[in-house]
Amino acid sequence: MKLNLNIQPLNTWLNVNNEPLIISGPCSAETEEQLLTTAHLLAATGKVSVLRAGIWKPRTRPGEFEGIGSIGLEWLKRAKAETGLPTAVEVANAKHVEEALAAGVDILWIGARSTVNPFTVQEIADALKGHDVPVLIKNPVNPDLQLWIGAIERINGAGITKIGAIHRGFSSFEKSSFRNEPMWELAIQLKTLCPELPIINDPSHICGNRELIPYISQKALDLDMQGLMIESHVDPSVAWTDAKQQVTPAALAELVDRLTVREPEAPNEAFADKLADLRKSIDKIDDILLQKLGERMAIVEKIGEFKRDNQVTILQVNRWDAIIKKGHAFAKALKLDLNFTEKFLELMHGESIRKQTEIMNAGKAEQGIAAEQHTEVKA
Repeated sequence: MKLNLNIQPLNTWLNVNNEPLIISGPCSAETEEQLLTTAHLLAATGKVSVLRAGIWKPRTRPGEFEGIGSIGLEWLKRAKAETGLPTAVEVANAKHVEEALAAGVDILWIGARSTVNPFTVQEIADALKGHDVPVLIKNPVNPDLQLWIGAIERINGAGITKIGAIHRGFSSFEKSSFRNEPMWELAIQLKTLCPELPIINDPSHICGNRELIPYISQKALDLDMQGLMIESHVDPSVAWTDAKQQVTPAALAELVDRLTVREPEAPNEAFADKLADLRKSIDKIDDILLQKLGERMAIVEKIGEFKRDNQVTILQVNRWDAIIKKGHAFAKALKLDLNFTEKFLELMHGESIRKQTEIMNAGKAEQGIAAEQHTEVKA
């Protein structure tokens, strides 16, 4: 089901001089000299369309640098006047919105820590009513697509039609090479629900280190995201916040030059015909897979009934271990990714357990309903 949003195309409200769209600037505006120097160097690359800078910084613990505050807006105003670059800042409450708009900031964005809180998003939405300003909305810290959608709907409901989403990855307890797990599937789901919504990738926050930024940037473009937000600092080694994930303006220019920008469609008729044939082949295989999954689940139901009648537990660990070992061996032989294969098997196993649990407890559920009804009659 598609989302019912009123959104203007990106190219109607943002002058994208280059492809891909690059939003760049320091994680935090630290001093006027630092911001202006970085801004001039970024503008000189000819690769950057928007200058970003953190003015108010939400920190995990008190006592850490929480942004330079409102004075930084004056520095941004000067940077815009001297470079011609439109500016963007993060806002986290109504006061931030008012001050940023009064200072002539061109684009506002809502951070991941704010998106997670509907009260905060609504406060920002209320402050935006009556203003025609572009707003970018980062995904929430936790992997919750509905929270992300809800934030977009609240901002759109305030009359803002110049809207984009920022994919900055999600927190995870699992150890990983990334600061925040990309979880690309959530961004893809959002794009599927709202094809007209521009999605900009934030490789700086996904990676947490500059070495991985080129890889994530290229993957984002290959997934048809409309641009990149990359943090840049004149000297990242002395940055007051997130030093490891910032790049110099020169490194940014080199990174962008190495990216390959691909089109979502090709004008070549032969390509379109060949692609259509290949997709038909995939559709046929998908139909067979679904049919086989249906047959598998029918057998699972019989197993559930058999276990129930013989008072046997649903889960047998030895059986699951055997499935995983066999799956790994089969995946290697078929040149399938082991991680993908394991996730697929886990999904099937989880559904099998759910179905068997349903069968095992069907009688108990009916007894519970009957007991409740009996209690109500007595009462």
